[in-house]
Amino acid sequence: MPQTREKEIIVEAESPEEAEEAVAAGASAILVKEAGKGPPRVGAKIYVLGENVVPVKVSQPTDIEEVYRIASSGAEAILVETSEMRIIPLENILARLQGTGAKVFTRISSLDEAEASFGILEKGVDGVIYRPSSIAEIGVLVDMLKRVKSVELRAAKVREVYDVGMGERACVDTIAMLRYGEGMLVGSMARMLFLVHNESIGSKFTPPRPFRVNAGAVHLYTLSPTGKTLYLSELRAGTRILTVSKDGSTRVVTVGRVKIERRPMVQVNAEVDGVLGAATLQKAETIRLVTPKGEVVDVTSLSPGDEVLCWLSPKAARHMGMEVDEYIDEV
Repeated sequence: MPQTREKEIIVEAESPEEAEEAVAAGASAILVKEAGKGPPRVGAKIYVLGENVVPVKVSQPTDIEEVYRIASSGAEAILVETSEMRIIPLENILARLQGTGAKVFTRISSLDEAEASFGILEKGVDGVIYRPSSIAEIGVLVDMLKRVKSVELRAAKVREVYDVGMGERACVDTIAMLRYGEGMLVGSMARMLFLVHNESIGSKFTPPRPFRVNAGAVHLYTLSPTGKTLYLSELRAGTRILTVSKDGSTRVVTVGRVKIERRPMVQVNAEVDGVLGAATLQKAETIRLVTPKGEVVDVTSLSPGDEVLCWLSPKAARHMGMEVDEYIDEV
């Protein structure tokens, strides 16, 4: 089912101050219990429970027909409240309400429930209603909605590999256990980013550290969840970044810490269909790129003519990390 309208993050706010903070953090709407109780200048839509949002308890299959009746009567939005199973009733409701025009909202009690709610039947609910424990959680929900779901990885042919002396590199430790084939996209130019593998493999002299990506020199770009570029030097504990698997699928992970240390570095230059890209990485056997076959190759074994997975940006120019239409030539 195609997605036809913007998803909404609706915050239950107890005060005008909370509402204003929520909207500033990215909430698209505020839910209030009585008309006139919302802040007068919040800059977002105000939903009033019982008026333009009709709550309906769903505990048995016959309740779905009641939801359909309310939706067909012209209700703007319906808040589906379930006591037990959540996914199956919502699937049935979304299928039943096609064509009515009514929005379907659900109340979530944790961030974990949000992604499932937005993905039901590929279409998902139109909005989640949430009372966050902190303003930062709203940012997590916004990233979840706007995040890059997948990227197209291309085979780039390595043209040059050579030492460039000492430099500062950023070792990114995440709060997630990264899988084989998963890593971070990094590059010296935004037009081409290389897939650097995590350290889940280890070596004869180092144990596996599957939470870590030794991502490369501090000047390299990587991707935020929404596709904006960040410098590795900008990453901090708590920063959310995009990790990418060898098949192009993505997920959002949070940085636990970043270690910037001085190490010997190696330059990798590669090309895809006439597009040139580069990455400066630590020269060590535990720093690995990913081949088009999904295998890993460490940078100390990399040679001209080898192929590695890269991502090409549709636009080469960036301003403050955002894609822009302008001429740029990075070398």
